[in-house]
Amino acid sequence: MLELVQAILLGVVQGLTEFLPVSSSGHLLLGQYFLGMDQDRFGLTFDAAIHTGTVLAVVSFFWRDLLRMAVAFVRSLRGPNFEDRDQRMAYLILVACIPAGVVGLLFQNFFEQEVRSPWLVAFNLVLVGALFIVGEVVGRQTRTSDKLGFKEALGIGLAQTAALFPGVSRSGATITIGLFLGLRREEAARFSFLMSVPITAAAALLSLADAFGSGIDAHGALLFLVGTITSGVVGYLAIRFLLDYLAGHSLLVFAYYRFALAAVVVVLLLFGIGGF
Repeated sequence: MLELVQAILLGVVQGLTEFLPVSSSGHLLLGQYFLGMDQDRFGLTFDAAIHTGTVLAVVSFFWRDLLRMAVAFVRSLRGPNFEDRDQRMAYLILVACIPAGVVGLLFQNFFEQEVRSPWLVAFNLVLVGALFIVGEVVGRQTRTSDKLGFKEALGIGLAQTAALFPGVSRSGATITIGLFLGLRREEAARFSFLMSVPITAAAALLSLADAFGSGIDAHGALLFLVGTITSGVVGYLAIRFLLDYLAGHSLLVFAYYRFALAAVVVVLLLFGIGGF
């Protein structure tokens, strides 16, 4: 029963933090570290399961946009027309996914084994929070995502690779770069969510295939299912909230939250609390 409650808790944390710019991987790692959760039960494969829930959340929320882009992409095979908004968006998303796909495949073991440190999470929370503040100051916030150039989309994709380090936040990194490129906040968030679908879905499917391929008992499967459903429902609500919020508010509240969380983490670590 305790593990089931923990699976629900981690699902809620994932659903909220995958889309809010506060780092889902960082929160999950900190939760595991300070709450003493079983790493065999709640390790990287469980992370993949609850990421599946958030993929389903973003697909459910943006299914019309994704369907239009898919149809436009097929239509473009006869010859792309980048004046067509849906075709252009489809190719922008694909270009933005290239860096994270390449880096994730080449350095998978490094990110799975070498960077799971609460100290690194605290550092990244502060660093990206500071970038939120700078982005709010210098960003023009006048452009829409379909007006991006392909080099700019590649730049946003490079920012997405930084989220492989826990504490950075995929949405936080990509939204911040979007602000530097002059995108409106809600447009940067929308592009961030759409570009998350191919990479996150591929990573989750590969990890889940490994997990189930090596064997998983009924209780483990139940934990996966509960975590996926919980993260999916909460993730859908988080997407709706963030898009509405960013239409009229800045990222500063998330920067302050990151600073406060980092301070708490550092204090706990200095007192020797927690551990894998």
